[in-house]
Amino acid sequence: MADTLLGPAEIRELAARLGVAPTKKLGQNFLHDPNTIRRIVAAAALRPDDVALEVGPGLGSLTLGLVAAVRHVHAVELDAKLAAALPETVTAPHLTVHPGDALRVTGDLFDPAPTMLVANLPYNVAVPVVLHLLAELPSLRGGLVMVQKEVADRLTAGPGSKVYGVPSVKLAWYAEARPAGKVPPAVFWPVPNVDSGLVAFTRREPPAGHGPASRADVFAVVDAAFAQRRKTLRAALAGWAGGADRAERVLREAGVSPQARGEALTVGEFAAIAAAAKVSAPGGKLSPSTGAQPEEVDS
Repeated sequence: MADTLLGPAEIRELAARLGVAPTKKLGQNFLHDPNTIRRIVAAAALRPDDVALEVGPGLGSLTLGLVAAVRHVHAVELDAKLAAALPETVTAPHLTVHPGDALRVTGDLFDPAPTMLVANLPYNVAVPVVLHLLAELPSLRGGLVMVQKEVADRLTAGPGSKVYGVPSVKLAWYAEARPAGKVPPAVFWPVPNVDSGLVAFTRREPPAGHGPASRADVFAVVDAAFAQRRKTLRAALAGWAGGADRAERVLREAGVSPQARGEALTVGEFAAIAAAAKVSAPGGKLSPSTGAQPEEVDS
């Protein structure tokens, strides 16, 4: 395994040798600053027995830092040329490269099972990737991801924040998230026109007291509530609940004011609404909201 982390000259030389140019379509911005790599690995608080999952390893900058810190690294890379070249750049026996789309991977692909997600995520799919992997890999105990600063703010926002929305609540279902620092554009090639942010998260049990409501039930409420976020919950959930009157009844049974708005609710309160809908007397058909589309969960 090469001990030296990749700097700007090494990244450009490696890309030229492979005939690779970063593409906006794949959201490729390659890290080329060894100090940032060390900072990410340190902030992830990895244990020597951890199994790291990296998405979008690119030319291997972060991969080199990870293989030195953990028992095994799984790297999922969509770009076939980069996936094929990675084992030559990172010659570690405990690296497994998985060519393919992280949005389609399943848990049985990984042996040993990943315990930490550590990745510089492509901006255009960051949120869906994190949510998919948390759903698919119960072995993940946490992670640290680098995303566009605006997305980092949304993922770590709490109720009442202007940027609190679908990504905030859905990540909160799985984990406790917190901001872990800002990353300047200059450490990437090509240089993006936005800052990046680090998001650290630690898995926790889903909200207590959600009773008969499944994750899908709760997420359906979340999507409906934020599809029309300026409306009261009584109005925003009318399509989901089968009518405004039934929405109000379910909300009152859940202990939530019908006049509240989705941006004020915790994930536990969304779970309580979904549970109340499951046990309330039928008064309308529960169905997905057919009005405005829910707030986008990608970046």
